[in-house]
Amino acid sequence: MRVVSLVPSLTEAVAVTRPEVLVGATDWCTHPAGLDVARVGGSKYPDLDRVHALRPDLVLLNEEENRRADAEALRAAGVPVLVTFPRTVPQALDQLGELVAALGVTGEPPWLSAARRAWSRPPAPAAPRAAVVPVWRRPWVVLGADTFAGDVLRRLGVVNQWADHPDRYPRPTLDELRARRPELVVLPDEPYAFTAADGPEAFPGVPAALVSGRHLTWYGPSLAEAPALLAGQLARPVRADR
Repeated sequence: MRVVSLVPSLTEAVAVTRPEVLVGATDWCTHPAGLDVARVGGSKYPDLDRVHALRPDLVLLNEEENRRADAEALRAAGVPVLVTFPRTVPQALDQLGELVAALGVTGEPPWLSAARRAWSRPPAPAAPRAAVVPVWRRPWVVLGADTFAGDVLRRLGVVNQWADHPDRYPRPTLDELRARRPELVVLPDEPYAFTAADGPEAFPGVPAALVSGRHLTWYGPSLAEAPALLAGQLARPVRADR
């Protein structure tokens, strides 16, 4: 079996489950460390000629990260594709189970069983906190409705103030974000690399939790450690007073 993954989290899932079948991945596939497979470009604009040259039996895509045109082109060329699009933690766990089955694995790999256990009883927050969750700035983009990352945070006690917006990724102004008077701002380090020096200063006086973007947005082996790690990061916010 030969698998090409155009989704970083799924690349990691395949690499720790059946590494011998993974023959290609995107330039953004960074886990596990030292991954040594052919690279086929980015998630949004992969080089389909390189993909075809790898003679894949299966190409892994995500409805949000990859383009429909690429999925359709692969299907038209007779290449089987598996498209994922989880918007909740249970959906992610179920779709990862489907991926494992598509890889020909019998039984559940240890990392997936560990992820199910971890999310069956995630750490209980002290109290729910109303928050804004930027994922980009210049312009500001925040988590809106029906997102996987939003469900992750909800299960850890974060009440997303933009979860009722009709868009999945609204683009409010900074004044609109501040006007909601959030109790917390959650700043992941990807896709935009927020840091203590880049992000909290936009929300003076508001505690800012700097969190792992991989554990917030990836669905794969990282799900096993995500609840504890994110809960710890959410419990240790920084504050920009000016």
